[in-house]
This record gives sequence, structure tokens and C-alpha cells, in this order.
Amino acid sequence: MKKSLKSRTAVVENSPVAHLLFEFESDFIDTLCCIPMIVRFKLDRCGMKLSLRAWNQLDRSIRENLMLLPTELPGDIDKYRAYLSSEIKKTDEAVINMGIDLTPYWLSEDVIPDPISKKAQEKNIHLKDDLWLTLNPLQRFALIKLTRAQHENMNFLPALKEFHLID
Repeated sequence: MKKSLKSRTAVVENSPVAHLLFEFESDFIDTLCCIPMIVRFKLDRCGMKLSLRAWNQLDRSIRENLMLLPTELPGDIDKYRAYLSSEIKKTDEAVINMGIDLTPYWLSEDVIPDPISKKAQEKNIHLKDDLWLTLNPLQRFALIKLTRAQHENMNFLPALKEFHLID
């Protein structure tokens, strides 16, 4: 049974990480049962992959820390990797270490990457490159993730609207 709107609102208002979630992710703020884009972004920046099963074995406070900890500087990345690795050791899961992509799509500011253009065209939407430039790296990252074949993609259109790329 779903929580009442009033109790969900109280959880969101009391959450120190609610401001880090996109609107299209708001349905899981009360449980953090899915890996938020901010964490997926940080994992990519650190060259790490975490399963949903592993994510859900972490305490909520650890999941919130993973949302809040910085990954902007090389030292931040080292600390984030060490923190996540130490917390995952307490579970029966593992972190997958991957290489860090030095030229990820989300760094491209000038041109909308093909996967996003193709997904938009499937929905009869034409995106303009000048609007792509207005997005921050996390927004670009989210759109790229939402176009992946293994992703349900149900949040692609809500994300386009949230990022003011379509009406």
C-alpha cells in the first residue's frame, strides 16, 4: 500500500537529499529504492558500477552519503571509491571497477549525442543543439542514461520536460 501524500511529503521535506533528485525520480525519495542519477553520475566519474541489489543492502544513511559526497576532484574520487568499497564489504555484494571514460557523451556541450537525438526522433521530437548547451553535466548524463537500451526509458519524456527541452 502506498504511503499517503501527507506522509510522503513529510519524508521529502525532512530528507537532506531531496534537492539532489530530479522531479522524475521523486517517486522513490521516501525509500531510495532505486539508484538516483546523482549517484550513477558519481559512480561513472569514479569508474565504478553498483548493482541495484547492492544499493538496497546499504543503509539509507550510506545511500544519502553517496548522494552528498563530492567527486569533482581527483582526491574526491579516491575518497568516494574508498568509502563505497568499505561500505560494500559489509554486504554480500561487490562493486564492479570499470575504467573511467575520459570523453563521456555528457561532457559534450556543443552537439546532442546521437543516442539522445535518435530517442527523441522515435518520439517525434526534434531537439536543438543550442538547448543542449543550456544543460548542466548531470542533466546531460541523465538523458544519456535514459536512452540506454537496457533502461525502461519511461522517464525520458518527463526529463525532457523537466529540463525545458520540450513543452
